[in-house]
Amino acid sequence: MEIQENQHDQASSETESVRSGRVGFSGPLSGPSSGPLSGPLLGGNKKSSKKSARFKNEEYVEITLDVRDDSVSVQNIKGGDLETSILASRLERQRPSSLGSQLSFRLRQVSQELRRITSSSSKRFNKDDRSKSGAARALKGLQFMTKNVGSQGWSEVEKRFDQFSVNGALPKSSFGQCIGMKESKDFANELFDALARRRGITSDSITKAELREFWEQITDQSFDARLQTFFDMVDKNADGRITEDEVKEIITLSASANKLSKIQDRADEYAALIMEELDPDNLGYVELYNLELLLLQAPGPNPSTNLTTNSRILSQLLSQKLVPTKEPNPIKRFFRGIEYFIEDNWKRIWVVLLWLAICAGLFTWKFIQYKNRAVFEVMGYCVTAAKGAAETLKFNMALILLPVCRNTITWLRSRTKLGYIVPFDDNINFHKVVAFGIALGVGVHALSHLTCDFPRLLHATEEEYEPMQKFFGEEQPDNYWWFVKGTEGWTGVVMVVLMAIAFILAQPWFRRNRLNLPKSLKRLTGFNAFWYSHHLFVIVYGLFIVHGYYLYLTKEWYKKTTWMYLAVPVILYACERLIRALRSGYKSVRILKVAVYPGNVLALHMSKPQGFKYTSGQYIFVNCSAVSAFQWHPFSITSAPGDEYLSVYIRTLGDWTSQLKTVFSKACQPSNENQSGLLRADMMKGENKPKLPKLLVDGPYGAPAQDYKKYDVVLLVGLGIGATPLISIVKDVLNNIKQYQALEEGSGGDSNNGNARKPFATRRAYFYWVTREQGSFEWFRGVMNEVTENDKDGVIELHNYCTSVYEEGDARSALIAMLQSLHHAKNGVDIVSGTRVKTHFARPNWRNVFKRVAVNHANQRIGVFYCGAPTLTGELKRLSRDFSRKTTTKFDFHKENF
Repeated sequence: MEIQENQHDQASSETESVRSGRVGFSGPLSGPSSGPLSGPLLGGNKKSSKKSARFKNEEYVEITLDVRDDSVSVQNIKGGDLETSILASRLERQRPSSLGSQLSFRLRQVSQELRRITSSSSKRFNKDDRSKSGAARALKGLQFMTKNVGSQGWSEVEKRFDQFSVNGALPKSSFGQCIGMKESKDFANELFDALARRRGITSDSITKAELREFWEQITDQSFDARLQTFFDMVDKNADGRITEDEVKEIITLSASANKLSKIQDRADEYAALIMEELDPDNLGYVELYNLELLLLQAPGPNPSTNLTTNSRILSQLLSQKLVPTKEPNPIKRFFRGIEYFIEDNWKRIWVVLLWLAICAGLFTWKFIQYKNRAVFEVMGYCVTAAKGAAETLKFNMALILLPVCRNTITWLRSRTKLGYIVPFDDNINFHKVVAFGIALGVGVHALSHLTCDFPRLLHATEEEYEPMQKFFGEEQPDNYWWFVKGTEGWTGVVMVVLMAIAFILAQPWFRRNRLNLPKSLKRLTGFNAFWYSHHLFVIVYGLFIVHGYYLYLTKEWYKKTTWMYLAVPVILYACERLIRALRSGYKSVRILKVAVYPGNVLALHMSKPQGFKYTSGQYIFVNCSAVSAFQWHPFSITSAPGDEYLSVYIRTLGDWTSQLKTVFSKACQPSNENQSGLLRADMMKGENKPKLPKLLVDGPYGAPAQDYKKYDVVLLVGLGIGATPLISIVKDVLNNIKQYQALEEGSGGDSNNGNARKPFATRRAYFYWVTREQGSFEWFRGVMNEVTENDKDGVIELHNYCTSVYEEGDARSALIAMLQSLHHAKNGVDIVSGTRVKTHFARPNWRNVFKRVAVNHANQRIGVFYCGAPTLTGELKRLSRDFSRKTTTKFDFHKENF
């Protein structure tokens, strides 16, 4: 390239500065094979004679500039097109204060852009083609400002500038927070450097005007502008070329911004992969058009995620009003809300209404009975209220045991049709409702006695007290101590104290250690405190029977009905505990494999106890005497019924699980390259087998997820460790489909085998697993790969979502998406999950998920099974309800108690 400068004769010898002059700027329009460009400022025309030889047979553009003290203007352009003119106009945008220092930089920059335009003209995509195939998807990418970041607009950015600026300038360290990228500080710093390089800014701070320029560029909706900005971030030395080291740096930066540590560790390998794809000629660098080519040719979404239905059904669904409109008439709106509520909760409603009716009936019966007795004349309505509440207490103290009789509930839901009218899945919730009824009854009973009828008895006249002598003795009580020291008194006080302890420690903020308490008090909370305090019920029930026998106002034994209420439930519960103890005693299991995974997850593979049969979705209780001889904790079964082993995945969230992980980790060794997990112990291999703690299991027990067999199509949604019961279902569905196909083909499969199971209804499954940590995908990597390898007909759709990665289209995840597509196309393995299933970024659009399922399965009933944190329960339940009412597809929502 040649640059000519014809100086005017007005130069000053004192300052040796250029006051005015015209600069002729010319450069070859050559391909990428030409050598590096340079743009020195030369005095006179000493090298002008070289131009013809150097530019021989090459098309070039000549730009003539008029350079003065306070301005630079373009005088003439020879050659080029409209885009060339736009690039040349950038030379006029100079700040007077930095004109001399930036001119050389700006000339070199424009020459690089001219070279890019022409060198890629024969290779890049036409802009007209960008509306086709993968181009449309690429055009949505490289968004530096998305709806989640910086959506407040310039006014909000300007306010933050005023907040973070120092002496009228914004430091580089505050740039990310100012534009809304406070969670991606390193990425924001690189973006700052790229924008500053383009403008020749060398300072680590910028003015508000410069920030406005930065903002306009990063919010530019033009794909070319976004592509150039991203290219500048990678191109650290601004030479128009990206080397492998620069690719490695941006991979590391993108992986760090998206919390993908495993990609950071393999940045060298992935940088080589990109260079191999974009630099087939081994030039050692790639240019802008290569990056554009990669974006525009990036593979589209997995074919399995596309809608597989005709356009007529799709258009019908889209035309329906899936978002409910607000009824203008408040009366109609009120009654419609009641109708929907009853429709969704009729099972719960009739059970709760029956319970309330029984409690009200018992209270009224006892109230009327005591109103007609002589004690009413002395104690009044206080005693009637106390005795009415006591009668409900007897009933509720008996009833509260039934929801925790797990074997009975499992048998009822599995072997009877009661599940159609009784919400067995809400057994724990009903247990809590009854506990609230007990607390209310205790409050009414105790307060009525202590604050009302006992004071009235103490202050009664001799004439009024005379009818009470047969109940309280000839000598009238003279203080409260008389009531407390009696059997009726101290048993009642102790029961209230023990109940209060159990009730308080059962609350979520104590049971899950959500309160920020001093260390000394924190030891008294947590799951252990909840577990042990709940077992105080043994003492409470003993005192309750004694309290109900020594009554002040009832002397006949057949009228002391406390034991009558409790007899059947207590015997049933005692039998339950006896069965558990006997069953767990001979269900000692042999540990086959132990693995410790990222995210504090412990995986245990055990031998199946003899005669142990279960259904996917059920759970077992696990006891480890090395941690606690008394505690039993429930965990969902991850293995499928057809597997030869029994497995559970345990996340350490409390005292017991943390200690369990510690005990098993001592027997593990670091895993090798071919194994998943951080630590492993495989008891099936090798001679030096470590000594492992003894485990006991009890179960299986019924859970909502086991009802998947009733549905032809299931939608499985798991959050984090909540995917454990759903993984078992996925494996079982795959085995079921294989068996069903074998029966249809007439081969019979294993039908002659006594262990063969009858195929169930499920023929299609959609599995969505959402987790925020990349390491979580190691938990079920083997299962994912097994399904993809064996599911030849695509009956099971697997969708993994990593929420730590910014959504598709965000510039912070753009390179990860490109790398993911390249690696999966070449090796068939996803770089995020390490499985054959491609990982989606950010959170799913659940409305679109339901829409796809509804379109593909019109006029069918879909079982929606969710296991995870309660944050998503409301949305999934609402979508199930809305789509069931607005489309021909019906969704039945089931929530696992997690």
